[in-house]
Amino acid sequence: MSTYKKVEGQIRIVFLGCGAIAAKHARRLHGLLHGFAGIELYFASRTESKAREYADKYKGKGFFSSYTAAIQSPVVSVVFICTPPDSHLALSIEAMTAGKHVICEKPSFFRSTDFDIIDKLRQEKGVQLFVAENYFYKPALRKLREVLAMNLIGDIKFLFFNATKSQKITDWRADVDTAGGALFEGGIHWINYISNLGLTVASVTGFLPSNTGKPERSMQVVAKYAEGPIGTLLYSWEVNALFKGLRNSRIFGSKGSVKFESNGLYIFVRGEKWKLIFPGIADIGGANAMLIDFINALRTGEDAAFSLQMARRDVALIEQAYQTSGILLPDNCK
Repeated sequence: MSTYKKVEGQIRIVFLGCGAIAAKHARRLHGLLHGFAGIELYFASRTESKAREYADKYKGKGFFSSYTAAIQSPVVSVVFICTPPDSHLALSIEAMTAGKHVICEKPSFFRSTDFDIIDKLRQEKGVQLFVAENYFYKPALRKLREVLAMNLIGDIKFLFFNATKSQKITDWRADVDTAGGALFEGGIHWINYISNLGLTVASVTGFLPSNTGKPERSMQVVAKYAEGPIGTLLYSWEVNALFKGLRNSRIFGSKGSVKFESNGLYIFVRGEKWKLIFPGIADIGGANAMLIDFINALRTGEDAAFSLQMARRDVALIEQAYQTSGILLPDNCK
């Protein structure tokens, strides 16, 4: 017996919010349709003309002029939330209460305790909520996990992750009450990454450089792993990186090291064996693998590989990084 309600027949997905994120996911889903028969896309916006435009552009089956109308529609089986983070919790609750499965764009919720509400609704309504964290599905992360499990570099001592770049923010991301801050809005990808290497993050401490502004645009996160190693993550929207984001990260062990391009272009292992690995660029960000996993989970009624418990852990670590650096996340206010 399945854990949650299966989606039988057509999977009818409505996007709440018609912006860049919805467009990216719509294009990806269209690219996957040849392997998954029975998927239909719908679009909802508070501006009817925008919803109609996206439905036309991305071959949608229909559109809605309000989020509530989309959620309450008997046609819709899955609600894909692509609005700013401050609206995620309220929309998720509304959709799950209506008996709809939910895919929520990252970052999901401002508080790790918000997941208690979501988990209760999952049990009561038999519906799922997936957090769209594509970094969990990155080919490079999977390869790094395999390399570290082979013990080629001996006892792991230090991990260094360079996630710095220059990113101008002029939209809702510039508002702390709407987006939280750089580490929450974008850096949660990397919190997920450093937590899924086969090592267990026991605690994190956040450090702010001077003059980072509000919301913060740069942070150093030091992670203590239960197995002993120490990890350092540099996350920034203020650092001029080569080619707009080409960066190197390192993992150091007692018998060698692993050097890898942070985006996942290559992995170089120097240890008991030397290896040069190219994880692949066809789905370098992991988004296609993520959507495939979600579709399969909707069909089977079982959890996706990236579970709700993992998503909660990521938010809890963000909370800890912010609290230790003197920053508090806003409340879910919409």
